[in-house]
Amino acid sequence: MAKHDSPVPLYLQIKDYIRLNIQHGVFAVNERIPSERQLADQFSVNRLTVSKALNELAQEGVVYSQVGKGTYVAPAKIDQALQSLTSFTQDMIGRGKRAASRVLHAAIEPANTEAAKALMILPGAEVVVLHRVRMADDQPVALERSHVISALCPGILDNHDFSRESLYAVLKAEYHLHMTYAHQTIEARKAGEAERDALEAESGLPILFITRVTYDLNDHPVEYVRSSYRGDRYKFYTILRTAE
Repeated sequence: MAKHDSPVPLYLQIKDYIRLNIQHGVFAVNERIPSERQLADQFSVNRLTVSKALNELAQEGVVYSQVGKGTYVAPAKIDQALQSLTSFTQDMIGRGKRAASRVLHAAIEPANTEAAKALMILPGAEVVVLHRVRMADDQPVALERSHVISALCPGILDNHDFSRESLYAVLKAEYHLHMTYAHQTIEARKAGEAERDALEAESGLPILFITRVTYDLNDHPVEYVRSSYRGDRYKFYTILRTAE
């Protein structure tokens, strides 16, 4: 029961109740939780109060809704440390998840101005463009568009299936390109229509938009990638220390 005389707002009490039940396994992942009406009756509040609690939990990635079906417990977010350079496949394997991709587009194309500047090549020079939806345990997590200098990896699209292979692993094993560091920026924004469609997400989904240039042992840029990660399924963390 909600404590109506508590200084804690009723909707926050309901949020805490749902969150604790998820943490203790009362509500399992992908299991439907009680409806708005049931929660309103249980806590003796109106449905708007319950709706506010559920909406905030959805924005935080704790639950998700299915139109006409109800609200369900969301899988825990995948977290990635910002301390080492790893591929998406390595990240997923390290977390015990199945990594896969759905290839939307793969071709050799002339580099546009943006990609050419990032890769330090002339506009129009050939690049391998690989556009994929990245999956973790069959759930879409990110939409990724990679540009790799074609001259560094001739024949790569003819000989490899990037719906199941790691781009970084192929570049290292076959072309001896050792990716050693990257310059990366992360921005938060709402997903656009194409991103929502690819990531099977509802309107208003927050995404983490990442731009990265990856370099080899000789400090030469190899890959320029733009990625959109689902904010409700992915998070980044880092350790910060005081400057001495």
